[in-house]
Amino acid sequence: MTTQNLLVELFVEELPPKALKKLGDAFAGVLLEQLKAQGLTTAGSVLTSFASPRRLAAHVTAVAVQAADKAVSQKLMPVTVGLDASGQATPALLKKLQALGADALAVAGLKRVPDGKAEALFYNSTVIGATLAEGLQKALLEAIAKLPIPKVMTYQLADGWSDVKFVRPAHGLVALHGSDVVAIEALGLKAGNITHGHRFEAAVDPVVLKNADGYAATLQKDGAVIASFAERKAEIARQLAAAASKVGGGARAIEDDALLDEVTALVERPNVLVCEFEKEFLDVPQECLILTMKANQKYFPLLDAQGKLTHKFLVVSNISPTDASAVIGGNERVVRPRLADAKFFFDQDRKKTLASRVAGLDKVVYHNKLGSQGERVIRVSHIAYEIGKKLYPLDDSTAIHAQLAAQLAKADLVTDMVGEFPELQGTMGRYYALNDGLRPDIADAIEDHYKPRFAGDELPRNSVGVIVALADKLETLVGMFGIGNLPTGDKDPFALRRHALGVIRMLTEKDLALDMNALLQSAVDVFGGAVYTEGVSPSAPVPGTKGVLSTGVVMDVQTREKITDFIYDRLAGSLREQGYSAQEVDAVLALRPQRLGDVAKRLAAVRAFAALPEAPALAAANKRVGNILKKADGTVEASVRPELLQEAAEQALAEALQSVGPKADAAFTAGDYAASLQGLAALKAPVDAFFDGVMVNAEDPALRANRLGLLATLHQAMNRVADLSKLAT
Repeated sequence: MTTQNLLVELFVEELPPKALKKLGDAFAGVLLEQLKAQGLTTAGSVLTSFASPRRLAAHVTAVAVQAADKAVSQKLMPVTVGLDASGQATPALLKKLQALGADALAVAGLKRVPDGKAEALFYNSTVIGATLAEGLQKALLEAIAKLPIPKVMTYQLADGWSDVKFVRPAHGLVALHGSDVVAIEALGLKAGNITHGHRFEAAVDPVVLKNADGYAATLQKDGAVIASFAERKAEIARQLAAAASKVGGGARAIEDDALLDEVTALVERPNVLVCEFEKEFLDVPQECLILTMKANQKYFPLLDAQGKLTHKFLVVSNISPTDASAVIGGNERVVRPRLADAKFFFDQDRKKTLASRVAGLDKVVYHNKLGSQGERVIRVSHIAYEIGKKLYPLDDSTAIHAQLAAQLAKADLVTDMVGEFPELQGTMGRYYALNDGLRPDIADAIEDHYKPRFAGDELPRNSVGVIVALADKLETLVGMFGIGNLPTGDKDPFALRRHALGVIRMLTEKDLALDMNALLQSAVDVFGGAVYTEGVSPSAPVPGTKGVLSTGVVMDVQTREKITDFIYDRLAGSLREQGYSAQEVDAVLALRPQRLGDVAKRLAAVRAFAALPEAPALAAANKRVGNILKKADGTVEASVRPELLQEAAEQALAEALQSVGPKADAAFTAGDYAASLQGLAALKAPVDAFFDGVMVNAEDPALRANRLGLLATLHQAMNRVADLSKLAT
């Protein structure tokens, strides 16, 4: 099969920069997938995708002019339907053959093949392989149809009558197989070998492509365009590093891969320039300046060796003039008003304290069923105080600090700076808290209470922040579950999965002495009509703070169980991602351990136990004991009357439990879960002997009850660390 390399390019008006990389990958990927499905590629075909602000393209090696013919065997219908009693074709069979382009002459060549309990008629034919023009036409239309377009626009074609829908108006189509143009059409365009380069710096326009393989080199030489997204991104990164190095002093461009992708999608021929602004703006918190430069202008701020913002920044220009002073000056003029706005907002916001802004949260809607942000803050502050008391029962100063931080944590939502830059909520709260003279740990907690915001994000830096972050996430979980706003499928508008994982991470990584049920109860208590009086703590940190208002949320048993299940399900998924087996995770979480900080130690103990030679037999026996106890009438107490132990095997098991049990219990109490489980290995022989020689369901009710009590005692001893039955295969 003769093959040549293939190039397809759509030349369009400027594409959405945030979507460009996905559009380029999708266009090339679907094109290859469709060509492969039609047999036009080989096993060694290689795909290269291109995406620039004004083009989507794909280069595929080893593409055939025509796919190979293909033998096809098609099931038609059961023999009893297709042939009558005399073996002649029925009208149904003839109609089916006609639809396939065959006639009555084909009946003699039909194959009778067993199909289940009957026979079916099969029609064997040869399908002529698709030509490249046919296959590429289909592949291109499919690639266009499947583009992940953020928003479609409708535009008129050159004839003035027809219109098409696409992400942006398309003005050119290239399709080259080697040096030959493939006759295809799309979006009102006919394929050719002509494209266009840089709007201002192309050496030649239009750019003529002689063959598929010269695409990238010709565009760069004649069109002043780096067509490859990846190559353009790498070139920008190289220039950013070089420019920062030229500035000196250990300066480095801020690292932001999303910004780098977006800028890569905005330029065709990158040229990095160094600009600067007045040093007086550095009095504004650097987060504000960095955000306004990145979000509004797509600039790369420069940090010094200590990570502090400098008064210089980098611009990725799309032009490379001999004298770049006009470009540099223009960008410096553009950024100055932005920085001045940030300075104005910062100066104005500091004229009012955070505490004075709390009342304004009553006008900020949180949820129509859960009230305002002001009401939410009251709930979070109560939860924070209760968590603080649980963690530090002998000193309530941390609880009071956590309550104050919780009451002020949302106050920056009504500041000018956060109104302009919502991404700075929490960050600005910290700055304003320090400006108000509050303790650093309270100020840090105001910023940190949103953490962790995403997978891998850092946790709050101090205990006050951890308490407020826990309270904030628990209030969200309980409130949303209480009004029935549960995540469904991939939809989770209130990020409840992320909140649950945040709670899990803080409890486990900080090894907090908090029981899960008690923790949830502290959040549940502020919902469902409970009304609290002024100031839950010995001193109300913010004067005039109201008590918790009734939300009307009904926290029934089922809702609380759903929240608990939701958190443990997230924990199970997280543990499996960390490399623990499903059996290990199920064994530990089946007991719903209250201290999540203990889960890792329990898992390690289960893994060590499972490696023991006695483990399989004990796990199977544990499962058997559990099943017996489930079938018993009523509740079985874990108690044994020694005088009713008649058989030698049950006496031996009771004695083994008396010997092993206290040691295992002591190790469990000390937190040595591995020793607690490994001590159970001594029970294998007496357990095996018990099941071999003792009938549990004896006719004598007293004997039966005593033996069930012995098994309940065994079950209790074996399942303190984990449900070992989950390890049984």
